[in-house]
Amino acid sequence: MISFKKAHVKEIVSERTGITKIEVEVNGRISTAINYDQLSGEVKVGDTVIINTKAVELKLGSGGAHFVLWNLKNSSFTVSGPGHLMKLRYTPMQFGVLSAEEPESPYHEQLRECKDLEKMPVIAGELHSQLPAIVTAIKEVDSKLKIAYIMTDGAALPIVLSDLVEKLKELELIDTTITCGQAFGGDFETINIYSALAIAKKAAGADIAVAVMGPGIAGTGTLLGYSGIEQGAILNAVSALNGKPIAVVRLHFADKRDRHYGVSHHSLTSLGIAALAKSDVVLPGLSEDKRDYVLKQLDDSGISSKHRIVEIDAGNACNILKGKGMQVTTMGRTIDEEPDFFRAAAAAGIYAVNQLGDGN
Repeated sequence: MISFKKAHVKEIVSERTGITKIEVEVNGRISTAINYDQLSGEVKVGDTVIINTKAVELKLGSGGAHFVLWNLKNSSFTVSGPGHLMKLRYTPMQFGVLSAEEPESPYHEQLRECKDLEKMPVIAGELHSQLPAIVTAIKEVDSKLKIAYIMTDGAALPIVLSDLVEKLKELELIDTTITCGQAFGGDFETINIYSALAIAKKAAGADIAVAVMGPGIAGTGTLLGYSGIEQGAILNAVSALNGKPIAVVRLHFADKRDRHYGVSHHSLTSLGIAALAKSDVVLPGLSEDKRDYVLKQLDDSGISSKHRIVEIDAGNACNILKGKGMQVTTMGRTIDEEPDFFRAAAAAGIYAVNQLGDGN
């Protein structure tokens, strides 16, 4: 079921290109709402808007805000631009973009026959919160390397929702953004993960690509019913295109739920079942007891025999990440509360740099 309500804009909280965060009054209560300017036009204090309230009613995390569907002030508006690829297609909010693959794109000829990443390292993660540690670690090793971030459509669709991406670009820790599938708003728009990878290599000129969904993740407590299982499909795509598939392991030691303790059951499924191609699975340096626990998980799940397990010392990655001034959390926990989660992501970034120029 969809829940729509009429609300009145009381305050503009923040705005940047493409997104406006506002305070609205709905049913006598003040709540936060998000307006995507590309989809619903600009909003101002005093406007009356129609909002989707479902995420708040369900008490969701990343999606736990109202979203503006329509500003009643706007009898009509048009956001014009080139391109014929529809995003959010066959929904009332569908709109056209110029995909990098289209014949009208200046990159069309480069991509026409592209099927070789020429051993470009590609890091596949599961959670958006892994992204800052990965790219910070890469740039810490070599600031001149070009990083392309590929945001899949496994969670949030508008890339502008991510405050992290905005900050990472501002800090020059990400050079190019690519949105694939139904995700939108990147420097390059693409149809699928395969063409997104080709664009990272050929059009963006990336040295390393990082593919991970935007903010949010869906899970059901079942073996296969979670959006992060796409990590396996990404690794398969990288291998099929002659790239170097590198997997970030989701590590939790502050989460006491058995299914997430140590290597999360999500990673065990993504790498043990979904990832068919042999990949490099990177672990950070761990204390002896944690290392023994994790290696046993990887052995028991068949990952150790299916993939190559690599251990990389992530050093003081957590302190470096905190020094960037970003308020990064995972599942509500900070870097200090869940250091191994962030060190695992950083270790994958360091390993990817080490692979550049390696022909194996």
